[in-house]
Amino acid sequence: MNNVLLMEDVLRYIDENWDQHLKRYQKYVSQPSISGDGTGMEEMVELLEADLKDLGCQRVFSKETDGFPVIFGHLDEGKEKTLLLYGMYDVQPVVGEHWMVEPFSGSVVDLPDFGDSIVSRGIANQKGPLAGFMNAVAAIKKVKGSLPVNLMFCLEGEEELGSVNLPKVLHELKEEFSKCDAVFFPHFSQDADGKIELFMGTKGIIHIELNVRGGDWGAPVSRGIHGSNAVWMENPAWHLVHALASLKDRDEKVLLEGFYDDVAGPWPGDEATLDKLMETFDEKSILKQDDVKKFKFSLTGKELVKRYFYSPELNINGIVSGHHGEGTKTLLPHEAKAKLDIRLVPNMSPEKVMESVKNHFLKHGFEHIEVEMVNAYNWARTSADEPAMKALTQSFKDLGFDYEPWISLAGSAPFSLFQSQLGLPFAFGGLGHGARQHSPNEYATVEGMRNLEKSCVLFLEHYSKY
Repeated sequence: MNNVLLMEDVLRYIDENWDQHLKRYQKYVSQPSISGDGTGMEEMVELLEADLKDLGCQRVFSKETDGFPVIFGHLDEGKEKTLLLYGMYDVQPVVGEHWMVEPFSGSVVDLPDFGDSIVSRGIANQKGPLAGFMNAVAAIKKVKGSLPVNLMFCLEGEEELGSVNLPKVLHELKEEFSKCDAVFFPHFSQDADGKIELFMGTKGIIHIELNVRGGDWGAPVSRGIHGSNAVWMENPAWHLVHALASLKDRDEKVLLEGFYDDVAGPWPGDEATLDKLMETFDEKSILKQDDVKKFKFSLTGKELVKRYFYSPELNINGIVSGHHGEGTKTLLPHEAKAKLDIRLVPNMSPEKVMESVKNHFLKHGFEHIEVEMVNAYNWARTSADEPAMKALTQSFKDLGFDYEPWISLAGSAPFSLFQSQLGLPFAFGGLGHGARQHSPNEYATVEGMRNLEKSCVLFLEHYSKY
């Protein structure tokens, strides 16, 4: 029997109960959960634990860590296959951002070009897709009585901090997760034009913090002092700026020794995937979505896409030192800080790259810089032939959507941990459109949320048969 027909009553149930389903999205994003400063994290854990119990999970508990808990749930339906649902409940801060609505209100706004949309921090990244998956599970349970697969849930509260405690939790719960066959991460996969961008991997990442403090080398030790002293005393801000400038040349080449040595080119089968992608790839849509006028290096077409997939990157996330408020204040600061991230591609190693960062600063005379690797995880790739990926793409086709194959997301997610520690393949995606992640006025369309739920329902049904 056609899977759409088999689950037609569930899809109809979603439509008929949509007003109630929408409330879960609003409930999730209305509860702040900022891992950077801890705001609302405890309340979010309680909310999710209660929802997992409401779904029928026989076992729900939070695994404590040195930071925020990882929430575990087990929904045993007595089925042949078990899917591990990975999700995140933390979000980015909103300090200093200007929003059209209160960022934790769950407000529905009529957006130009998109219609009714929820505008709130976390609705696209990543509470919205998590709420949609929960709704899909609840709908199947309500209509069918049970799911076509067993589910385990692994919901972490530190993804925005680099999943720093997740490796230890996965190791400690390895026996629990040994029953799982694959990992799924629900995600809004449609761009602003409705086209599905299906990613088959992610880049790795290293989060680095640099700190230059005054000391015996000649900069003020305990406080900022009058700026006129810069004529005869050292300035930590200049030391940091010169150090940062030494990391790249004017052509954006990263100058760390050996940085590109292990970078892998296209894998077997990638060229065919690239050719298929180029049939529908739209540069203007990407630029418009991110409010950018042009790409670097004036690249276009296939060369632009190849850079996105296969090039590692070193990025400055922020620099802080001295006076940066309104008005003039002549100041020689006693401290300067910067936050960096390095994106890794196959076959780069986080440990090897981090060692090259430290060696670079010492070699070039920046011995006063304190270098801390806050966290890191590796790159990950999956295959279009994996059953979970096949189930996902079939769910798109069932609902009348084709997809654009993307070899990798330039962003990062901890899928490599599930591969290396648990030996599990992964898939991530789903219908729906959301955007402005990590930015003011983050949004997701209401119609896209409804479609995400339907694609998750069909995904679970298809996966049970592969």
